[in-house]
Amino acid sequence: MILILDFGSQYTQLIARRIREEKVYCEIYPGNKSVSEIPNLESINGIILSGGYASVYSKNAPFADIRIWQLGLPILGICYGMQLIAQNFGGKIASSKHREFGVAKVNIKNKSELFKNLDSTEILWMSHGDKLTKLPIGFQTTAKSQNSPYGAIENSKKKIYGVQFHPEVNHSIHGRKIIQNFIFNICNSKCDWTMKHYIVDEAKKIKAQVAGDKVLCALSGGVDSSVAALMLHKAIGKNLFCVYVDHGLQKLGETQRVAKIFGKFFKENLIMVDAKKMFLKKLKGIVDPEKKRKIIGHTFIEVFDREAKKIKGIKYLLQGTIYPDVIESISIKGEKSPIKSHHNVGGLPEKMKLKLVEPLKFLFKDEVRILGKELGLPNEIIDRQPFPGPGLAVRTLGEVTSEKLEILKAADDIVTQEIKQSGLYTKIWQSFAVILPVKTVGIMGDARSYEYAIVLRAVNSQDAMTANWVELPYELLGKISSRVINEVKGVNRVVYDISNKPPATIEWE
Repeated sequence: MILILDFGSQYTQLIARRIREEKVYCEIYPGNKSVSEIPNLESINGIILSGGYASVYSKNAPFADIRIWQLGLPILGICYGMQLIAQNFGGKIASSKHREFGVAKVNIKNKSELFKNLDSTEILWMSHGDKLTKLPIGFQTTAKSQNSPYGAIENSKKKIYGVQFHPEVNHSIHGRKIIQNFIFNICNSKCDWTMKHYIVDEAKKIKAQVAGDKVLCALSGGVDSSVAALMLHKAIGKNLFCVYVDHGLQKLGETQRVAKIFGKFFKENLIMVDAKKMFLKKLKGIVDPEKKRKIIGHTFIEVFDREAKKIKGIKYLLQGTIYPDVIESISIKGEKSPIKSHHNVGGLPEKMKLKLVEPLKFLFKDEVRILGKELGLPNEIIDRQPFPGPGLAVRTLGEVTSEKLEILKAADDIVTQEIKQSGLYTKIWQSFAVILPVKTVGIMGDARSYEYAIVLRAVNSQDAMTANWVELPYELLGKISSRVINEVKGVNRVVYDISNKPPATIEWE
């Protein structure tokens, strides 16, 4: 595999994505992780040092374990990673008077295996305020830009390469070719990592970890928990028990879908719990979004814990943690904090004292979907759009009532139907309805009406950190509006949300 050492770059996950797309396995670890703590060191055939937020000459700059230079493995340093290489081998780095942020013309100066089959001038993405001012001992310059006389450096004998630009981003026109040259021509990697191999290998690991004990799963019907459950089912069969809590905040028909699809896989080991009245009772009178979330989370734990106690011999808890969750939860030991601490099933591991099984923790979202297809999960689950943990409670503004939930479910179902009919469902990150806590005046059947307003929301995003509203065709907007107003009792107005994230969020609460 390829080892990626992360020094805090916003693009580190992209490096991993580019390598995985080439069917080569890779893993990300904090940049200053001790070599002795890196598992399967003997299987690594190349190392990539990511970019970073700091300057290598700053007081609290993160550094790699000095032993990585002694492993004899090919190394590629990107941006901050190149500056680490330079500093370690006697080069010098200083703040640049002319910073480079954005696309830049990079001239390839000398023949290099890293730039094989590239043009003499390439358009590549720069993002740095420091630059190399003195070439390290034993290295030569292989590329330069207007503001970076040492745009790329290498010591071909040691197979150590550094680039000031970011080949992993889409703005670097032939950046993918540079990564291919490193992992294939220099590291001699093979295209041998597929989901079929992953299933076989992961099933062996799960069997060894669980060793005949029972595993409990909180099944939501979402992509991650569904794929994780099927992966465990393949590995341990009847020793997996899935609990589905029907809190009434799901999409229309969701409980029936879960029962139909997963009943055939898990049979009597699928436990369906009707807790709709309990959740509505606890949400009565609550309008604050954060209070809603906490009540839903605590109530879910209460119901789940109660059901889990009915199953004897449970030793493990299955979580659908995926790789971005893991990456965002770790950080290098320096000035940077993790993006967020990830708790996949809030509070459950601590409360229930169960060991964790996480079969998806080294997979990205699109890889989870591919795995789901390999395991036989139907497209209606695999291709579904992200859905918030608190469900429709955060799309029901103000107090959550059975009346408003019934209206919202019907309106949201029409939105989903029409988006799918238009062929846009799998091309849009999220599309859904929101019910406002106000009523508006209208005219229906020559009579005055005073009913709820529905908001239509559709956004595109890569990772949910930022999002842009989608310019849905007017004809489609009109059709959705007409159907909602005519078919959903209690609605007389539909509006379209054209806010980006930031400043707005994707969800309304």
